[in-house]
Amino acid sequence: MRALLSPAHAALLAATTLGAGLILPVTAPAQMLVPAEGRAAENDTAMLIADRVEIAGDNRLIASGAVEVLVDGIRLKAQTITYDASADQLTIDGPIYMVTDDGTILVASQAELSDDLQNGILRSARMVLAQQLQLAATEINRVGGRYTQLYKAVASSCTVCASNPVPLWQIRAERIIHDEDAQQLYFHNARFEIAGVPVFYLPRLRLPDPSLERATGLLTPEFRSTDQLGFGIKLPYFITLGDHRDLTVTPYLSSNFTRTVELRYRQAFRNGDIELNGAITQDDILDDETRAYLFAEGAFDLPRDFELTFDIETVTDNGYLLDYDYSSKDRLDSAIELQRVKRDELITAEFVNYYSLRSTENNRTQPTLVFDSTWERRFHDTPLGGIVTASLEGHGHYRSSEVDDEGRDIGRIAATFDWQRDWVTPNGLLIEAETALVLDHTGISQDDDFDSTVTRAIPAAAVELRWPLLKSTSGGASHLLEPVVQLVYSPDTDDVPNDESTEPELDEGNLFSLSRFPGGDQYESGLRANVGLGWTRHDPAGWSMGVTVGRILRAEDLGEFDGYEPLEGQSSDWLAAVELDLPGNVGLTNRALFDDGFGFSKNELRLDYANDALQLGTSYIWMAESEAEGIDEDVSELTVDSTWALSRSWQSEVDIRYDFETDRAAKAALGLTYAGDCVSVDLSLSRRFTSSTSVEPTTSFDLSVQLAGFGSGNSGNAARRRNCAG
Repeated sequence: MRALLSPAHAALLAATTLGAGLILPVTAPAQMLVPAEGRAAENDTAMLIADRVEIAGDNRLIASGAVEVLVDGIRLKAQTITYDASADQLTIDGPIYMVTDDGTILVASQAELSDDLQNGILRSARMVLAQQLQLAATEINRVGGRYTQLYKAVASSCTVCASNPVPLWQIRAERIIHDEDAQQLYFHNARFEIAGVPVFYLPRLRLPDPSLERATGLLTPEFRSTDQLGFGIKLPYFITLGDHRDLTVTPYLSSNFTRTVELRYRQAFRNGDIELNGAITQDDILDDETRAYLFAEGAFDLPRDFELTFDIETVTDNGYLLDYDYSSKDRLDSAIELQRVKRDELITAEFVNYYSLRSTENNRTQPTLVFDSTWERRFHDTPLGGIVTASLEGHGHYRSSEVDDEGRDIGRIAATFDWQRDWVTPNGLLIEAETALVLDHTGISQDDDFDSTVTRAIPAAAVELRWPLLKSTSGGASHLLEPVVQLVYSPDTDDVPNDESTEPELDEGNLFSLSRFPGGDQYESGLRANVGLGWTRHDPAGWSMGVTVGRILRAEDLGEFDGYEPLEGQSSDWLAAVELDLPGNVGLTNRALFDDGFGFSKNELRLDYANDALQLGTSYIWMAESEAEGIDEDVSELTVDSTWALSRSWQSEVDIRYDFETDRAAKAALGLTYAGDCVSVDLSLSRRFTSSTSVEPTTSFDLSVQLAGFGSGNSGNAARRRNCAG
């Protein structure tokens, strides 16, 4: 056995000259480390372990009793191995268990192999690839250490037990060839069966083996049915374009007339990646029109810790994305952004092109081109102590309309300086002082109601008092009571158009802010007091509760929030927020805005629950009609989003949005997923009830089936693999 035992075999054969049929008795398992000619230095030995070794007179070596051979990364276990030196052949009696260096497992009852285990025949054999795909055959032929041929074979990744011998699915073939180098499986005269029932026949079939990550070929088809398009099928075809690029082409055909091709292109670079998704369509929804969309995105790392990101979003008509369920976005934004974020510095510049798909919005009168840039730096070691923040901002937006007021365009540059410092008194009172100065210059065109340029200096000053009071009870509970009063003053400023701060809010995040306006064109002015009270309880039983109450009191109503009911007037609405965390991953949150007479303008209630089987998120929101905020009528809406693991293999999803004002659902979706050891099935049913001039209410049904064991992306779920009971 030159590769396995030579030159040790020469010494053993020399013993036969002293007496034929010499037997070497072994009181413990015999082990031989044998040099092998031509092997690399680090792997230059083969190992054979057996209970006994016998040298027969006809140049045969017989190892028997728990025989194990390790050579070139291949490990073989058998009951008996007979080596014929004249033929350089191993005759192996099983049960045989062999593992190759790539993890492939071969099990057989009898085999005849070459001395390096690379070539030969295994009978009544079974092969397991990547611990996923099983291939059984009457005979397996290994050729050149690369090809494995299986005759009268069957392939499946399903668990097969004596009590359940018929797998959920299997592929029977006259012959299967496994190419280890190409990581491909070739089926000849293949028959696909479900629960033992033949479904279809293919004379030739090629599939990737489980170890292959990327390969050109068909992907799992998807079945879809909608009211508008009827029943259809998507057949994705994946094309590799080298190690760093790929293209997926997906034809989509349906019973109602549609001819659609979906495309996805991906490419990885040394310092980033890009992805493009798009489709082109001709259908009977819009006769004689070509419909298309393109979404593209990418990110790149640049020198000096800068990052460049971009995304492109475009579509030919307003209803295309919803008709084909590509996206639910009703405003598209194409943007390019450059940014760098450090501990005390932020640099960002962004250019965005907006396009609205809403039938109620005119893109000529909306700001469609927007530019923003920011440089911000914090300084800690200052002569006055505290923290100084300096920033420089630029902003501009453009409307395509040339009509006065409706086509107003804005450009602005602003510099901001902010200083903050706090002190703690001996009795625990926390005092914080803050001053800020904003210098901005705004250019205004196509609006005769304003000067063409406005330059402003906007100072602001604030002092804040917090007094946290902590108490612990004899039962181990702790209570934290924290009253807060913040006095703020900033003078009134020259008016500029309100284009960026059209939706001011009042919440816990900005209750103690210098301004409630979200944009840089408007600043809150006058003398005001932001007051609040917070209470938090932590209980040793594992639950906690927090309550925040606050409002804004103004010395004079300057009318800057007219129309925004929660903020208008000399005093704002009350803000109340309650957060309750209970044992068992239960969370309850409620935020409300109401006036002195408990007339609510906004209220949101959210309940979250999570355990190993169920994740539930539900919320109820109520908002009063507000012309300034673009709310034409009262909003009363319930949303439910849940995922429930029905068993180890079954999972359901529910997504509902119900409108109480119209007394009907706005959207409902139900999903059911089966993830077994050898197949995954995704089933979803959804209904969109809303309609507009460009879309109609639609019901959609989607079905996708993936067989485990072909390609690394379809590996099944090992955790759900059944254990055989018999």
